[in-house]
Amino acid sequence: MDIVDLKAFFYACVGSERRVMGKRAEPRSQGDCTDAPPSPNHRPNTCCFCWCCCCSCSCLSARKDEREEVTGKPTEETRMEVTTETIESAEESGTMPSLEEITSWTQGFDKVMGTEAGRNIFRQFLRTEYSEENMLFWLACEEFKKEKNAKAVEERARVIYEDYISILSPKEVSLDSRVREIVNRNLRNPGPFMFEDAQLQIYSLMHRDSFPRFLNSDFYKSLVQIPQPSPDTTPATES
Repeated sequence: MDIVDLKAFFYACVGSERRVMGKRAEPRSQGDCTDAPPSPNHRPNTCCFCWCCCCSCSCLSARKDEREEVTGKPTEETRMEVTTETIESAEESGTMPSLEEITSWTQGFDKVMGTEAGRNIFRQFLRTEYSEENMLFWLACEEFKKEKNAKAVEERARVIYEDYISILSPKEVSLDSRVREIVNRNLRNPGPFMFEDAQLQIYSLMHRDSFPRFLNSDFYKSLVQIPQPSPDTTPATES
């Protein structure tokens, strides 16, 4: 995809999203039954997702709340199923972090995000909160920063935008209007660090919103209570 195609993609995305937001704002006359009923993924006209930057509210948890309205709040049974799956998968693959590493996560969010094992565990916790897209977006941005090929940068920029920035995406992350405008400007001349502001905002959201719940969750407590192998129980090898 050359730069002309990318610009055309940008304007097409912005135009489509503005039309969607405009339709939501149109008043409905009484008795008007011409519109199709709203889909399960229909979102309310939350003001901080508009394009005009006319408001100063903060609704960064709106996406999670809306998803819960559609799917229902995660039950304790669902949480425990994910916890069990996570532990079993990590043990089978040999990626289960040590008890020392798990307990170190209480020292700060950077301890969790600093290792692949920590990110994987935290991602599974986000699954139980219907906000896994936050970690997926953050990871995609980290990989994107390593890209050097100009054409690959343009293509991956488009994919990340479609997957996580566009309001038409089911995996859209919650960005305020200021950061969204920065991303839109950067899309006209894409580079490996074009999503840095958005990535930082999502990191801060996970740190402030999800991380405290993670430390207080049964999910985390289950990890701490996993029996650790004792060095004394290691079977002796025959000489």
